[in-house]
Amino acid sequence: MHAELSIDRRPWTQVDRAGAGAADPLGVDGVKTTYVRNEEIYGEGEPSAFVYRVLSGVARTYRILADGRRQISEFFLPGDVFGLEAGIDHSLSAEAVSDCVLVAIRRSHLAERAGRDNGTAHKLWSLTLHHLGRSEEHMLLLGRKNAAERVAWFLLDMAKRIPAQGQVDLPMSRQDIADYLGLTIETVSRTMTQLQDDDLIALPSCRRVMLSDRTGLADLAA
Repeated sequence: MHAELSIDRRPWTQVDRAGAGAADPLGVDGVKTTYVRNEEIYGEGEPSAFVYRVLSGVARTYRILADGRRQISEFFLPGDVFGLEAGIDHSLSAEAVSDCVLVAIRRSHLAERAGRDNGTAHKLWSLTLHHLGRSEEHMLLLGRKNAAERVAWFLLDMAKRIPAQGQVDLPMSRQDIADYLGLTIETVSRTMTQLQDDDLIALPSCRRVMLSDRTGLADLAA
């Protein structure tokens, strides 16, 4: 992540012991829910009754544009929270990228807790600022960077969010990446190949990316 926040991102190992209900690090009880790959979590325009934290797997939020194209807004990895809305309805849809386990926290309970607990209110404020920062960076990415710069930024961002020595195992498809970066799948594939030809990355498989030259990728992304 790009912002340093005081949000607890550790996996909820206590959830399995707690059964259906579990205590969220924000201090509010939630319900563990399982979704299969590509299953809808909520739809755009539906009431925003719950906030979700990812225990395992990956989720995405997106919107279908007027011309039928899909624009992915964000990917959410284990420890991430999503579904926190300014209005009473969801402005985006959410789906499971892979099989995933979430904890659903009732929004009204979270608001009540924040109203009487400064610690919870501070965590919510930090989380809101973090999401705002991510949205602004994504907007600049789509508006100001070319395809190579976007893909380089994405790979470095995933490497920070999914720590692994010298590589990143992407949980999402090339189509997902394309819809997040505002590119076609052909452009993403072509750009990946070009980055490999330039010795910036290596591609042992379609999902595994070896970061051969982080400095070069960072220079390109910037």
